This record gives sequence, C-alpha cells and structure tokens, in this order.
Amino acid sequence: MSDANSKPILTIKGIKGVAIPVVDEERARHFYGEVLGLPVADGEKEPGGYRIGNAFLMLKPDSHAAPSADPSPRITLEISGARAAEQALLACGVAMPDPVTRDGHAYFGSFLDSEGNKLWFCSFD
Repeated sequence: MSDANSKPILTIKGIKGVAIPVVDEERARHFYGEVLGLPVADGEKEPGGYRIGNAFLMLKPDSHAAPSADPSPRITLEISGARAAEQALLACGVAMPDPVTRDGHAYFGSFLDSEGNKLWFCSFD
C-alpha cells in the first residue's frame, strides 16, 4: 500500500496491447480484419496485428491453444452504440454469449471471436 508521499511502482497510462491465442491464424485475421474491420498495424513494435484506438491487438498462433470463454484478464472494448453493434455482430453470425444489457450508465455485452475467445464490449450511449 502506498501513502500520499510515495511514488507508484508503475505509472500505467492505458492498455498498449493485448495478445489473443489463435488456432487458425487465417480465420482469425478474417474475423478481426474483415468482420470487425480493425485496421492492420504493421510496424517494428507491432508486427502482424490490429489497431484498437491507441492499443494493439496481437494474434498469437498456437495450435495447442485452448481459448477460453472466461479469460483472465477480461478484455473490455469501449465502443459506440452497443445495441447496434450487437445486431451487426449477430447479422454476421458471431456468437454472443452475453446479450447487451444496461448496467448503470453503460451497456455491456460479449461476443466470441473466431477462436472461441470471449471479448466484452461497452458503450455509454
């Protein structure tokens, strides 16, 4: 525990990147690049992934990966229009284990990516 005069051990500015295990990299690239429409981020520090705002989503090929519907840590993406996003995802055939519900001032829901990883999303509209 720190007091008002101590410096934090880490200065956390936000999420820089998230690694997602994928069994079928081509299928995952189709899902993230075409279904979700994320822009490709190919740079020295961001090889072969996608941009989500200021963060980087990296696909980690692993033929033995066991994607989980309840990952730790849980990833929540802030978006606009959660209810409209839910309808668009369903129209694309994306599995949505947690339909959009309102919790206080925000709407939350989840979907499964092409590899079975659960991703949560929220919006404040």
